[in-house]
Amino acid sequence: MIAADVMTRNVISVPPDAIVSDAVQLMLENRISGLFVIDSAGTLQGVITEGDLLHREEVGTGRRSSWWLRLFVPGREASDFTHNHSRRIADLMTTDVISIEDTADLSEVVQTMERNHVKRVPVMKDGRVVGVISRANLLRALSAVARDAPKASTDDRSIQAAIMDTLDKETWAPVARMDITVLDGVVEIWGTVTSEDERRGVCVIAENTTGVKRVIDHMVFMDPYSGLIVEPGLATPPKP
Repeated sequence: MIAADVMTRNVISVPPDAIVSDAVQLMLENRISGLFVIDSAGTLQGVITEGDLLHREEVGTGRRSSWWLRLFVPGREASDFTHNHSRRIADLMTTDVISIEDTADLSEVVQTMERNHVKRVPVMKDGRVVGVISRANLLRALSAVARDAPKASTDDRSIQAAIMDTLDKETWAPVARMDITVLDGVVEIWGTVTSEDERRGVCVIAENTTGVKRVIDHMVFMDPYSGLIVEPGLATPPKP
């Protein structure tokens, strides 16, 4: 399996000119701890995490460098001020971002994440961000491999792309919260939905996609007030 087989295609991101409140809102709504910063051309500019937002003047946690660091690093005090007060994501983001190519083997992905102590990496193709892989994506891939499933084929990738393209066209579909893996025509759906109708709609799209032999539903329900309620669905029977 390669990165393209298990990555999440819909990358939740912000543009460099976004403001802090935009990033905070996206993180809270999607229950994630970091966002990639991507410009209008799809080029990766940086990453913004909860850690970057913890040191802010608004909550009295502004970053303060020691006097000797300010003495020996010219401009450090001004840099701290900008980080503490600026509302622009471009002034807070980390620009040195580790990434991988969409053709990278999963072993390379794991090594990259372990070597750089990161929980997620953007997936690149032709210099553009086409997805993201997190530890959760790797665990889901492991779940599929544990069933002795064959390696993903070109047909499997076409099925995955067809399902995601159909979801993209439906305004009700929670595309940003969906992960789809396909191995030997068996589709596994991971993500969160807010209603049974939403869950069933996603399954129907997968079931009606040409080449799909079976759909396994791992989706859970998300209540905006009480949080996640783990309630996985059931695998649909194989097609005759």
